[in-house]
Amino acid sequence: MLEATNDVLLTRLFKGLALVSAIAAVGVANGQAPTTWKSVGVGGGGAFYAPTFNPFNSSEMWLSCDMSGLYHSTNTGQSWALTPFTTIQTGPMSPHVQFTSSASILYDVDTTGGNMTPVKSTDSGKTWKALANDPTGQGAFYLASDPTTTTRLLVSNYSTLFFSKDSGATWSKLVAGDNSSGVVLAGAHFDGQAITVATSLGIYVSSNGGASFSLLKTPGIPSTENIVSFASGKVGTVTRFFAVTLKAGNIWGGIGGDNYNAYASVYTLDYGTAKTWTKSVTGIPTGTYPFFVRMARNDISDVYLAGSCDAGNPIVLKSSNGGKSWANSLITANNQNVITGWQGASGDRQWSYDQLAFGFTVCPTDAKRAAFTGYGFCHLTTNGGTTWQQAYVDPLSQHPVNAPTPKKKSYLGIGLENTSNWWINWSSPTSVLAGASDIQLIRSTDGGNTWGFNYTGMSLNSSYQIITGPTGTLYMSTSSAHDMYQSTHLKDSVIDGGTGDVLTSTDQGATWTKLGSIGHVVMGVALDPTNAKRMYATVAHSSKGGVYVCSDITKGVSATWVRLTAPTRTQGHAFNITVLKDGTLVATYSGRMAPGFTDSSGVFVSKDGGTTWIDRSAANMHWWTMDLTVDPTDATQSTWYTGVFSGWGGAANNKGGLYKTTNRGVTWTEIWTSDRVGSCSVDPKNPKIIYATTETQGLWISTNATNASPTFGLVGSYPFRQPTRVFFNPNKAGEVWVTSFGNGVRIGTQSSP
Repeated sequence: MLEATNDVLLTRLFKGLALVSAIAAVGVANGQAPTTWKSVGVGGGGAFYAPTFNPFNSSEMWLSCDMSGLYHSTNTGQSWALTPFTTIQTGPMSPHVQFTSSASILYDVDTTGGNMTPVKSTDSGKTWKALANDPTGQGAFYLASDPTTTTRLLVSNYSTLFFSKDSGATWSKLVAGDNSSGVVLAGAHFDGQAITVATSLGIYVSSNGGASFSLLKTPGIPSTENIVSFASGKVGTVTRFFAVTLKAGNIWGGIGGDNYNAYASVYTLDYGTAKTWTKSVTGIPTGTYPFFVRMARNDISDVYLAGSCDAGNPIVLKSSNGGKSWANSLITANNQNVITGWQGASGDRQWSYDQLAFGFTVCPTDAKRAAFTGYGFCHLTTNGGTTWQQAYVDPLSQHPVNAPTPKKKSYLGIGLENTSNWWINWSSPTSVLAGASDIQLIRSTDGGNTWGFNYTGMSLNSSYQIITGPTGTLYMSTSSAHDMYQSTHLKDSVIDGGTGDVLTSTDQGATWTKLGSIGHVVMGVALDPTNAKRMYATVAHSSKGGVYVCSDITKGVSATWVRLTAPTRTQGHAFNITVLKDGTLVATYSGRMAPGFTDSSGVFVSKDGGTTWIDRSAANMHWWTMDLTVDPTDATQSTWYTGVFSGWGGAANNKGGLYKTTNRGVTWTEIWTSDRVGSCSVDPKNPKIIYATTETQGLWISTNATNASPTFGLVGSYPFRQPTRVFFNPNKAGEVWVTSFGNGVRIGTQSSP
């Protein structure tokens, strides 16, 4: 997740996005950039929230991701498409996509720019537009719509819940909490003029279509508990409510499913006939913690609970008798009733990887269809919980129920990619490695079609760079710290405790062993072309970070690493390392906050093997420098490009852009101003073509990059907001691979000039 930025940076960001319409996608206009992108991988690197079934078509689903993506399936999760980031973005607090009485009119919350803006779609989710009148001031924590009309809405900021009966044109305040705990919108029931709104502050009812609300005083839920989740259904004249409560003092606006330990109880009420809420806990096992309760609105018998348990696995319970008793619906032991992907009992990851329900839903019109999401995956049922099925890899890759999930298999992705990938390496046309966070490393042996964890010797959280030596030996930088040098990983406190090493493989990544021992976060690796035994690595640590050298890599695990002299100004946050053909070292140091940005970043050059360093940083590189790219078409290796991020709250503001030098950093020119540029890649066949990656503004291209003032245009076909790096497949002309911070790997083919 991205930290908040100040108004200046946001203004700059929106100006950058405005360039999309002004520049009109130069690459696409010239027929260069790919027009389609294939998503590949196995997923599992982020978290998913708010799965939703379309009540008009139960095969259609939506779900949100903490990495900003809104995913859409039209075939019950057998494949997924990412909604373009320029259309809408989502996050952990995004609500379920809200349906109305019209299949084309939907509501949601858009998190673009770090805001939480209520939005409306009138074309079934193809486009979204902000509500004209937003009472939350772009701070919408919850949003719910009346499924029987197109006009009635509920929306809240952290502490105040509002109601509208005219599609958001006007609003009335329904209830306000305090600034300490705020208000949770647990759910709502709409029944003509009767409206019931369940919140953490109580249940509010209206009998006049929302003209006025009053507190429902039905007893049964003690004051020591607060409602966190609410569900309702109606059959004939019977309206049945369910509520999950948390212990008072453990609830706040925006609370998520990872706070299940505060679970108190489950209650039910037949509204209008029963005098009191009654507990509905028969059959709920000890050590099980429901967080969500869901049901179809046309069924009062079939009800589901979802959450976690003491074993650290996701749980789903079901009642088929209106809450009189509950039974386990999701039986994870030996995957008894679950068709699995690569996660499951005995699999590459156990059920404890997913851990819990971050999101849970039941189709509003079909109680047999339900889905839950957690740390990386989506699972669903279409038969009322008799069996469950993974929905994150191709069904051809999945494994049968009541059987251990096998390890080290390969899987075909279906577009549900939430992984942060950093690097692509080809050791042969068919053997491909993708460095990743959270899922460590993924490997393909068929050229990138299917992927898996078919390797040994890599156990840390992240792999950041993988290079191939002259004899085919692979070298990889590894770390227990993920998301390095993103905005959440700039402080020593989140980096210094990390560990890492350089690993090596002689069998195309099937087995890995340590090359010596470093024991701190390793970011970059580079071989010395002037000495086949020498390798350099960059290490992140406040006192032990910097550039390290290994003088004899042939010693393997017995090799030693020595930390070189630190360049002036630097404070341990080393990033890139490149060794030029003449032995010159070029290193970048990235951002550091203590607590604000320190003057410790930039580009540094050594002509004597790291004994001394020259500061070759442009003024704007002193705060948050990212990748340095050496132009592969320049035989003299004098042309470099460097991406720079803007910081916030001080001297680091407004420094972002892409910078170019043609004299090895003696002088630099900013060739493209953008808020945060992470990296760029020069087409090795054509130096006029450069792809640039950004933090939140997508993938950009220039087709006249050799001009003194090149122009860049958004690659509109690439749907994700934060690509990280671009790689050109050395085995297939024109094939472009893009890694990303939260959307895995995408492959496209650019056309000839």
